[in-house]
Amino acid sequence: MMRLILANFLIFFAVLFLLVEAVPPPAITLETDIQERDTTTKTSSEQQQAKRIERRGGNGNGKRKKKKNDEEGLPKYFNEPGGSELGNHYDSRFEHGIQDYADRKNTQLHMLRAYLTFFHENHLETWLAHGTLLGWWWNGRMLPWDWDIDTQVSGSTLNYLGDHYNQTRYDYQSDEEVPVKRTYLLDVNPAIKERERGNGNNIIDARWIDTRNGLYIDITGLSETHPDDRPGMWVCKNYHRYQTLDLYPLRETMYEGVVAKVPYAYDRILANEYSAKALVITDYEGHRWDPIVKEWLPKSEEELKEDRRLREEKERAEKEAEQRKQEKEAEEEMHKQVEEGKKRKAIEDATKELAKQKADKQAEVKRQKEMQQRMKGVNTKGQHNHGAEHAHENEAPLGPQGGKEKSVNHPDSHKAQPPPVESASDTSQASKPGDVFKQEHQGSDEGAPLGPQHRARQEFA
Repeated sequence: MMRLILANFLIFFAVLFLLVEAVPPPAITLETDIQERDTTTKTSSEQQQAKRIERRGGNGNGKRKKKKNDEEGLPKYFNEPGGSELGNHYDSRFEHGIQDYADRKNTQLHMLRAYLTFFHENHLETWLAHGTLLGWWWNGRMLPWDWDIDTQVSGSTLNYLGDHYNQTRYDYQSDEEVPVKRTYLLDVNPAIKERERGNGNNIIDARWIDTRNGLYIDITGLSETHPDDRPGMWVCKNYHRYQTLDLYPLRETMYEGVVAKVPYAYDRILANEYSAKALVITDYEGHRWDPIVKEWLPKSEEELKEDRRLREEKERAEKEAEQRKQEKEAEEEMHKQVEEGKKRKAIEDATKELAKQKADKQAEVKRQKEMQQRMKGVNTKGQHNHGAEHAHENEAPLGPQGGKEKSVNHPDSHKAQPPPVESASDTSQASKPGDVFKQEHQGSDEGAPLGPQHRARQEFA
């Protein structure tokens, strides 16, 4: 019985020993710097909901409150000293001047190793991105001219970092013969819940910062912001877009001597972001690719001087070509304006000619109308005169005493008739004796009214 009890105790202690050995001691020291910033993440569901409502400007009733500067969004969280392109790669809180080439490479090397080690040991998913991924493609190392170190995480990992590791300080020690000891800060932007770009102040979601000099690693989250409309489309706040099959499954590899992960379709991602030329060019930013040692080596002063000369010649040739292009464009524009002027003048002349023709036509129509009206008036007057002549012919001739005579051919001559109207032609014709005689005899034959002389002769007889 005692042996059985002893055996059970031995088994219990053996299992306990194995469990203790299965959990490795932490190789690094993690401590939360609560006093560094008053941005401790609220973890309760009620607090998180209240924070989301407050950030969106709501009042808890589903209604959005109007803010004075609502369109401006949240202020910028991460700040850089600026002043130069290199100054934009430091965090203002820890910056103490620009590092030289060697110090920067040393800082970036250990900062990246510490970052990848931290994520790997805490089972956090991250992968290389942008220029850092391009450096891995060439030789598994950082590009020597690149001041940026870029990594990406999924939206869920980003939220997990904000809830559990924000403001974490990480004490790092290298495994070199002379160990390098550094302290890094994991700082998560409070604006990580907002996955749209907004005003652009907070496109960086988190940073891994070297507290000695302020150099940092940018951490960007990718999220499916529109899963209903664009499923499988992962985007960041800086408008980089990826398909799920471009990212997953992640490939495990080595980068700067530590375990790292890269996207599944890394070659397609790099070609889309930098063009295929970036994967084959061997001369860039004062460095040349050495295929033997498989490294980017800095150029000598003579090589850099020759590069400057060639670059100046190229820029001069491009400037001259641009100037010739501008002159040609100006000449073509002038020629175009001249042609357009000719066209406008031709159109104006044609318009004037059409207007003149229209005016002439209208004048001709008016003249014809006036002529027609005059002809109508003449015809009306002629008809009146013709009626008067007929009335004269029907009137009985007067005798020498003013008495009325009955016409042989007009039985109604007893009716009063208007006095005859003699035309000038009748007077001129009656002035000749022969014509008067003819007229008298013709009047007797044809029954026409008798003239005054003929009437006098008859009375005399």
